[in-house]
Amino acid sequence: MRTTALNAAHRTLGAKLVEFGGWEMPISYPTGTIAEHLACRNSVVVFDVSHLGTVRVEGPQAFDSLQKVLSNDLRKIAPGRTQYTHLLDPISADVLDDIIVWWVSENVFDVMPNASNTERVVQYLGGVDTTQTRCVIALQGPQARQSMSAISLEASEVARNHVQVIEMMGSICVVAGTGYTGEDGLEIAIPVSAATELWQQLMNNGALAAGLGARDTLRLEAGLPLHGHELGVGITSLQANLGWVLGWKKDQFQGKEAVLREKESGVTKKLVGLSTQGRRPPREGSSILKDGTVIGSVTSGNFSPMLEHGIALGFVEPGTEIGDEIIIDVRGTDLVGRVVPYPFYKKTI
Repeated sequence: MRTTALNAAHRTLGAKLVEFGGWEMPISYPTGTIAEHLACRNSVVVFDVSHLGTVRVEGPQAFDSLQKVLSNDLRKIAPGRTQYTHLLDPISADVLDDIIVWWVSENVFDVMPNASNTERVVQYLGGVDTTQTRCVIALQGPQARQSMSAISLEASEVARNHVQVIEMMGSICVVAGTGYTGEDGLEIAIPVSAATELWQQLMNNGALAAGLGARDTLRLEAGLPLHGHELGVGITSLQANLGWVLGWKKDQFQGKEAVLREKESGVTKKLVGLSTQGRRPPREGSSILKDGTVIGSVTSGNFSPMLEHGIALGFVEPGTEIGDEIIIDVRGTDLVGRVVPYPFYKKTI
């Protein structure tokens, strides 16, 4: 099992460590997942997300290589920007991975796949796997930029969905205005030799260490899909309501012919938000019933710390509508719920 350069720091903090995507990662700290979740919504937390991959694709052909394979259209952005995109199966258009592309400079791209998919991304895109050379620290929450400004004012000013190379603490870092929590924040790719110092300084500046448990409840409240749950084998971009990541105006991208066929025929299932009564959460794999008939299943479910009741994402029959009353069968217990829009929680300012 692989470990990040911050493994010792996690142990010192008393983290509960678990296997995730082949890595030993902190699921929570003694503060607990709910406290970590609320700290991200109200102040600032710091995550170790170094298990996520980084594939460096560079050179004069880099743009064309990414443009012809990945689903989104890089012409929508420019150097110094980031873009969410999909890697699709060339035959079925199933989502092999969802990816953030950091367009670092004119001919330099850092492609950020999910932890277990890095090798697959290299297979399709080429490039060099640089995951082991850096840590990625995610600073998230309404006070994230304030916390960073004491270390690097330049880094704290990297705008949302922008990326910039910055010298920080004597190291060359790549800083992006990205995250997966529904909050403002930054993600910093820093050489492994300097990662522990940055982690500690951010905590000294008020950031609470948070684990992958809180990251999951945060992304669920924000209605963000997770590969292996709302995306993956047997799931297409259109079924997941993510048609906006498909470059319809591009001449080609991997899986485009299958996407066009699905667009014409219509989806066979669709992703919806589900809200349930009470604190007991829906769970992955639970059946979703309408009028006594199973119409789908839950892909992600949990208790929402902000809303204080259960929420879930799940795939259902395409005729299901917002407002429909449903039952979620959780191990023989019926949870009364309703189909609702997502994100479940969104900042009002």
